[in-house]
Amino acid sequence: MDKEDLNAILGTVRDFVREKVVPLELEIEADDVIPDSIIEEAAHMGLFGWALPQEFGGLGLNAYEDALLAIELGYTTPAFRSVFGTNNGIAGQVLVNYGTPAQQQDWLPRLASGEVIASFALTEPEAGSDPSGLRTRAQRAGDDYIISGSKRFITNAEASDVLVVFARTDPEAAGSKGISVFLVPTSAPGVSIGPHDRKMGQAGAWTSEIHFDGVRVPAANLIGGEEEKGFHAAMASLNKGRLHIAAICVGQAIRILDESVAYAQEAKQGGEPISRFQLVQAMLAEMYTDIAAAKAMVLASSERWDAEIDRKLGPSSSKLFASEMLARVADHGVQIQGGMGYMRESAVERFYRHARLFRIYEGTSEIQKLVIARQLFKGAHTPVLDF
Repeated sequence: MDKEDLNAILGTVRDFVREKVVPLELEIEADDVIPDSIIEEAAHMGLFGWALPQEFGGLGLNAYEDALLAIELGYTTPAFRSVFGTNNGIAGQVLVNYGTPAQQQDWLPRLASGEVIASFALTEPEAGSDPSGLRTRAQRAGDDYIISGSKRFITNAEASDVLVVFARTDPEAAGSKGISVFLVPTSAPGVSIGPHDRKMGQAGAWTSEIHFDGVRVPAANLIGGEEEKGFHAAMASLNKGRLHIAAICVGQAIRILDESVAYAQEAKQGGEPISRFQLVQAMLAEMYTDIAAAKAMVLASSERWDAEIDRKLGPSSSKLFASEMLARVADHGVQIQGGMGYMRESAVERFYRHARLFRIYEGTSEIQKLVIARQLFKGAHTPVLDF
């Protein structure tokens, strides 16, 4: 995208986030929902399709541009980004990378406009960070498939129109083999979606359990038109999603730093602002340094993604570092504000609770370490560290 156009998009999103969404954070926290007016404005701005191809009505941002946008989106409650995150990310990217031309033409324009909400239905009670353990089954029956099983912690499930469902089509296959992926309308008979979960943080971002009781879908809903593409489709989407989540973490941390600097300059102890205290200054310095390092890492990894140099080591190391960085920054933010930082009306209190999930979803920190180590054994770090 032209730099001038990109800057205009980033500026518009920054203003919208800070002027429209940030003032509503306490309302979103209390009501556990993003107001419809905000969703409608986001759709009008093109936020339901920023990462989807222009030919299907999206903005077509590449990974580097996506990261810059994610930093702006991360400045407020992560529930705002979650409303349209699956359309652009893990659900939409399965269609972008693996969908047949007919599937792409049918679904991507509606995803990009916000007419349709998609959910990525991968996680199960016994298949979280390691999707190879999933048990949901899809059995061929003439021109249809019959899907049975359940999913857990599915973002936007309650609000979704279509589910990108991963299921085993070969019950004899082990591990990552035998997994296929389907488009399943939530209106299909046999699909039942539970109430959204009560979570530690990220109010307004809904996750739910989904049950499939003999759900019949046509074979045309098999994404890519071939079986056993599911595991590779999931991993490709998750790898790119990890870059996006890392950038969201940077945006979250910037907000916490801004809140902490402002508080330190205004709050007083012993008649002088706590910004004069060297131990407070030290925490702020550590916060800034952590954020700057994470931002540089995310943007560098995004550039390597776009250049098709590295699509595993960079995303996993960025997600690992940025999510752990956010935890440290959030902890410092609460510590700087002291008792006020523990109160629900404090932004740093809310962001402290938001932060905890980033080390879990899109692959836990422990999974990222395993991915990184495997890439090191393959020599993937050599071109990255060769200065």
